Amino acid sequence: MVINWRKVGLFLALTFGADWLLAGLFAAGGGRWNTPASLAVAVLYMLVPMLGALAVQRLYREPVKEPLGLSFRLNRWFLVGWLLPPAIAVAALGVSLLFPGVEYSPEMAGMFERFRDLLTPEQLEQMRRQVELLPVHPFWLGLVQGLITGATINAAVALGEELGWRGFLQRELAPLGFWRSSALIGLIWGVWHAPLILQGHNYPQHPVAGVLMMTVFCLLFAPLIGYIRLRAGSVLAAAVTHGTLNGTYGLSIMVIKGGNDLTVGVLGLAGFIALALGDLLLFWWDSFARRRRKAAL
Repeated sequence: MVINWRKVGLFLALTFGADWLLAGLFAAGGGRWNTPASLAVAVLYMLVPMLGALAVQRLYREPVKEPLGLSFRLNRWFLVGWLLPPAIAVAALGVSLLFPGVEYSPEMAGMFERFRDLLTPEQLEQMRRQVELLPVHPFWLGLVQGLITGATINAAVALGEELGWRGFLQRELAPLGFWRSSALIGLIWGVWHAPLILQGHNYPQHPVAGVLMMTVFCLLFAPLIGYIRLRAGSVLAAAVTHGTLNGTYGLSIMVIKGGNDLTVGVLGLAGFIALALGDLLLFWWDSFARRRRKAAL
């Protein structure tokens, strides 16, 4: 199988062109991140890779369902993809606590500090009172909520991205081999986020450095989510993984104080260390699984 670089280039041109134009228009119109309007923009932004993939498949008169991995047959890899993100979040939390100046804070002092610039003092105090009245710690509520929304609402939105990255691109770039194609997809995926990151998404304290950070995150996460997509035989498993990541990554910073958006949490240096360890385990596991399959022949 030979890579059709024209086809890949067309997909990237449509996806990047439409999304970067959308982000540019939002910024030019005075849009601000962390507002209801920005949430709508983010959802539209995530749907564009799917539309680009469908458009290219249509232009090349190729089928959609099988080539893009739209299979609804559930298997154990859906469960792996569902549980992997909270495991990454907890690992990133643990690594964060090893950094100087970062402390465990069950009263969530760090989280309230992050909301200080987004809420009025009255709203912040009301949030504190609501947290105190909860019957269980918000960490556990966040875990349950993240798992539920991750496999439902979040997964439905994340499918917009995954049909592009793990559906279209992973198939088209397969001749490169798993690790090289994952690296290229991760690089593309990370750079694609740039206009949103520069406006304050994910790295509000460091929007410029955040572009590089997001790219590194995507490079490290791409093999894990790509492997789940391959083993599950379905891009829907990747959507569940992606959606659950979006729903649970906040667990990694909920009960700590100190550090900043470049150092702590899933999207910071702590998360990169956790993901790098996950990639090493994946490399070992995949090598072991391949040897075992060969021995069985």
